[in-house]
Amino acid sequence: MKKVYFSLAFLALSMVFLLLAAHWIFNRVYVPEGHSLLLRYRGPFFAHADTAPAGSYAEEGQIGILKQMRGPGRHFYCPLWWQSDIVPDVVVHPGEIAIITSKLGEKLKEGEFLVDFYDENGEVNPDGNLGDTIHKGVLRKALGPGRYRINPYGYEHEIVSRRHLQDGNQIKHSGWVEIPTGYVGVETYLADNPKLGKRKGVQTEVLPPGLYAVNPHERQIDIVEIGYREVSITVKKQARGNRVVYDESGEPLAVKDTGINFPSNDGFDIQLDFTAVWGVMPDQAPPIVRTFGNVEAVEQKVILPQSESICRNNGSKMGAVELLVGDTRQKFQLDTSAQFQDVLKTKNVTLLYGLVRHIYIPRDVRIPIQNGYIADELKLTREQERDTAKTEARLREAEKTVDLEAEKIRVETQKLVASVAAEGERKSREISAETERKVAAIDREIAELEAERDVVLGQANATANELQEKARADKFRLAVESFGSGGAYTKWQFAEGLPDEIDLNLFYAGEGTLWTDLKNVTPTLPLRQQKGKR
Repeated sequence: MKKVYFSLAFLALSMVFLLLAAHWIFNRVYVPEGHSLLLRYRGPFFAHADTAPAGSYAEEGQIGILKQMRGPGRHFYCPLWWQSDIVPDVVVHPGEIAIITSKLGEKLKEGEFLVDFYDENGEVNPDGNLGDTIHKGVLRKALGPGRYRINPYGYEHEIVSRRHLQDGNQIKHSGWVEIPTGYVGVETYLADNPKLGKRKGVQTEVLPPGLYAVNPHERQIDIVEIGYREVSITVKKQARGNRVVYDESGEPLAVKDTGINFPSNDGFDIQLDFTAVWGVMPDQAPPIVRTFGNVEAVEQKVILPQSESICRNNGSKMGAVELLVGDTRQKFQLDTSAQFQDVLKTKNVTLLYGLVRHIYIPRDVRIPIQNGYIADELKLTREQERDTAKTEARLREAEKTVDLEAEKIRVETQKLVASVAAEGERKSREISAETERKVAAIDREIAELEAERDVVLGQANATANELQEKARADKFRLAVESFGSGGAYTKWQFAEGLPDEIDLNLFYAGEGTLWTDLKNVTPTLPLRQQKGKR
């Protein structure tokens, strides 16, 4: 009977071991690091099971692909009921983004093409995770650098680095967008984003410098340089070889029909150089992109045409002489700059300076005017030289007057110094005599005080000796009184005078037996002098 039980136990243990071994060998699935396990439930062989609807994940007990993927490690699934596939994780490197497309869910409404994440309340959640989608289509959220576990049954992915789209004279950036310092980003949304309050089109707010993960299906970025820049329209100068040609007055000769040229109101051909220092501020970048496309278009379509137009219009209203003379030329400069600034302000462009740098007047007009101005300047120069000579003569006269007054002051100063010195000498002698008198009086008082000091000290010494002798006598009187008699005091003094090392031996003798008792005392008396004793 025991053998039967033993055999049954051994058989049971063997079956358990075989089942465990089969489970370990056939059911074990190892998922390496950086991978995930995608599971598909085949269903039971001997029972009926529901099949998940097409285009959806399988729920618990349904036949189909599971939504949740398993991570790295050992997992045990029987291949008879489960189909397992090892799927590598999606890695997005720095400088890249991942665009995700949902393959499962409901169709989007007409006109919509971006898929949002939803929370458990059915509200849009911009910060949701994969698996929180209910529609098919491209996800609005792009995934930045990192490692992601993405179910390939439900999602497709596309890795995008830097993407540039040329649209006419515009360059649209998307993907991994870097906005450098000194620039801003102007966003153009391709679809509405109600959750963020964004409407389709160019946005008013700009992006500051930084790194951005931009979904090219949702928005595009124009990178706009901020700050001032310079553009000049200049007249070419005639040259021989590498040298500029000048006329007799030192003016360079201009090449015809270069720079900004126009006729004056008196029929002369005028040319000039013009420089504009202009720029775009951050709040002006969106209107620039919306209206012109980019900053270079502003220069070609606004700055250069308006510079020429305004200078021509204002210059044609003036004569050649007015453009050469200082006051009227300054007025032409101010009017041109103010009008140019007003025009650029309507275009959302900032003007720092609009400068008319040089005006080339025809020689036939310029030389007579310059000669006339030179004659006037020479006349003014002679008048100034005459005034300067008069002023110099007055200066010399003033210098002589200053020398005379200085000599007077020097003599008066010497006189005052001598008077002050004499008065000081007199006061010094008076002070010296008074000092000697006071010293003599003090010496007399010191002598009197010293005499008084000798008398007081003599009296004090006599009184002290007297008191000392009296105290000594009182000491003996009090000592005798304390011992009762003079003899007792004398004995006390004798006892006080004995040495500290003396030995006293007492013996008793009866009346009239001193001599007979001395023989008994002899052994007690010292026979020899002990060291240090007598």
